Order: sequence, then C-alpha cells, then structure tokens
Amino acid sequence: MTTAEKISIALPPEMVHIVRAAVATGEYASSSEVIRDALRDWTYKRSLRMQGITELRGVWQEALADKTPSFSADEVLTRLERKYQAIANAAGDTK
Repeated sequence: MTTAEKISIALPPEMVHIVRAAVATGEYASSSEVIRDALRDWTYKRSLRMQGITELRGVWQEALADKTPSFSADEVLTRLERKYQAIANAAGDTK
C-alpha cells in the first residue's frame, strides 16, 4: 500500500470553487483526488518542458560548434525581402 503524507495548502477562492465543483459533480471522489490529478498533469507538462529545454540546449551547442560559413544578417534580410516581394508580386498577378 502506498503511504501518503497529509499537507495543507492555501488556494484562492476561485480555485477552491473549481475543486469543490469537480467533487460535487462526481468527477472526482475528493478534493485530494482533484489536487493529485492536477499535480500529475503539472509534473507531466514540467517533464515535457524540461525535455524541450534539453533538446534546445543540444541544438544550440551543435550550432555553436558548427564552423561552416554562415550568412550575415543583411544577407538574410535581403533574401527574405526578395522572397516576400516575389510572393506579393505573384499574388498581385492572380487578381
């Protein structure tokens, strides 16, 4: 059997209402169940966020280690300007 430790938390009135309503409608058997479910969801989302951060750090380190030539900011902006101008011109031709 799993042991549980009882703790006390303070919630704003809006959250208390949400928790009590979930129990009153029968969606949950108790307030503790509502909080446990919310914590499981939070833990899952936090894990995904941490995984995303780890992946982003890896990509960042890979980019820093990449010594291939890159484009200057001016080159990138010029290319984007040409691209979107061509799209705007093409859209104008179809009208």
